[in-house]
Amino acid sequence: MTLTTSPDVYQRTGAQQTRQLVEQHAALVKKIALHILGRLPDSVQLDDLVQAGMVGLLEAAQKYQANKGASFETYAGIRIRGAIIDEMRRGDWVPRSVHRNARRVAGAIKAVEDRHGREAQVSEVADELGMTLDEYHACLNDASSGRLFSLDELNESGELPIEESDGEDNPLRALAAGSFRKSLAQAITELSEREQLVLSLYYDQELNLKEIGAVIGVSESRVSQIHSQAALRLRARLADWQQPNTG
Repeated sequence: MTLTTSPDVYQRTGAQQTRQLVEQHAALVKKIALHILGRLPDSVQLDDLVQAGMVGLLEAAQKYQANKGASFETYAGIRIRGAIIDEMRRGDWVPRSVHRNARRVAGAIKAVEDRHGREAQVSEVADELGMTLDEYHACLNDASSGRLFSLDELNESGELPIEESDGEDNPLRALAAGSFRKSLAQAITELSEREQLVLSLYYDQELNLKEIGAVIGVSESRVSQIHSQAALRLRARLADWQQPNTG
């Protein structure tokens, strides 16, 4: 005798497993949201990040396949983080003026460095923009609110010309992305030692600005300025990647 199982049974079992995974890992959402919140402007609310992260957790619970090798916590962490990033992109929590000023600063850095063939000094960039040093530093502090997660996600402010493909069917895009990362890595090695250190502590060690300030002995505001200066300097030096393909 052959036994058959009703589709309704599979659906109920799947829904129960999904619910259990969500309940068991709800704390992971808050943990990730708190970690991200520590690196964002004060205007961002924890509840907004948690709500977006719960969407990612639910999707992870519905799509997780244990036979793929990764643990659920690892898989869910990626989906939760991605959902929070997507929500911030949709909401565009960074004011347009910040994006506009960031482009102006990067353009000024490129103009100065092209003209002199060396690293642009802060005073030179400020002069190029027609700003006082205080105004320029304030602009850098504002720009830091657009630097959210990792160097690979700076395309929110126009830094990266390449968006990752969800699929694996675009080898030309993958090749371009790999080439860009090599150029980016080279550009980072050409930054000042302090700028490289701040980027490393922020992106590799995942320290927040206050923690970095304690490490290098400067204020949180000064770390924000160094971080923005480094990111905008990279944008200026990789400007050719942002040009449309005319070939």
